[in-house]
Amino acid sequence: MQESGLVLVIVLLAIYLAAFGGNKNKRVLDPASGQWTVVEVNKFLDIENLVLVAKDASFIAIMAVGMTAVIVLGGIDLSVGSIYALAALVGAMALRALQSQWLDVAYDSPSLSSDGGAPAWAAILVGIGVCCLVGGMCGAVNGALVVGLRVHPFVITLGTMTVLRGAVAVTTQGLSVSGFPGSFSTGFFKAEVAGVYPVPVIVMCVVAILGHFILTRTVIGRRTFAIGGNETAAGYAGVPVGRVKVVMYSLMGVLAGLSASVYLGYLGAASPDAGQGYELSVIAAAVIGGASLSGGRGSALGAVLGAILVQLIDNAIIILEGDQNYNKIIMGTAIVVAVVLDQMKTRFTPRGR
Repeated sequence: MQESGLVLVIVLLAIYLAAFGGNKNKRVLDPASGQWTVVEVNKFLDIENLVLVAKDASFIAIMAVGMTAVIVLGGIDLSVGSIYALAALVGAMALRALQSQWLDVAYDSPSLSSDGGAPAWAAILVGIGVCCLVGGMCGAVNGALVVGLRVHPFVITLGTMTVLRGAVAVTTQGLSVSGFPGSFSTGFFKAEVAGVYPVPVIVMCVVAILGHFILTRTVIGRRTFAIGGNETAAGYAGVPVGRVKVVMYSLMGVLAGLSASVYLGYLGAASPDAGQGYELSVIAAAVIGGASLSGGRGSALGAVLGAILVQLIDNAIIILEGDQNYNKIIMGTAIVVAVVLDQMKTRFTPRGR
């Protein structure tokens, strides 16, 4: 099973990093004396490092679930990083406007807000809602262009990737957008529980479970696999191919928007270069997770494990003090190896299985 193999690789890599990654000095507060002391901790097993890996993996994994659905369909989406950036930008602008408006209201009626910030329910609704709406609209445009123009999705999404990235650059003029309600960031997405920030990982797990359910237990999931397996046969069987494609590309966009909202809440600002190069990481996570670029095969759970492995590889380069420039080389090599192994598996699997 693909997922069990990925789990084994992740465990072995984690053991290797824990054993050979070395130690580092870290300042910690001694609860008994109330003084700061320096202790030696394992570089990989340090809680701050593990939280960083989990947080970075969650951004990629949320989108990788949607990318898996698109790849299963027989498509590809190169615009995912640009959709992520645009959704983050518009969401940040909406949150800043909400904060500004709420401050004006709170000034006139101080009893409405004890800290002068928008309440959590409003900030979360606006932040997540706007990001997902923008992402979904961009995904729907991708799907409509792929279906309507009958052009390969590689070309369509390459074009929209450039257009959306340009729109972000023109709008921001190279400046970050901040000024969010504290209830959206430190009050929710970066809420601390037992010394860690679990919300991004929780969102990742929920998306993985829902993605697995949709792909394996719903009609549209079965139709997605049918189209990826043989689009012509699926059409003759009565599957609404065009509609399913638009829905899946829209879902990809929604998940990019959701990931962008998590990014906004965790970092508290939208950077103009947000999502730069995420296309490679997201596709790598989906392909390493078992999605076949020829369509018809993939797993939401495998996509999440693939994202974790991608971030572990990146973390390994840092811990082992390697050159960060090798990261892209490793990611590209991993994609090629995964595709070659998939082709070999397909070639040697008996027909009819």
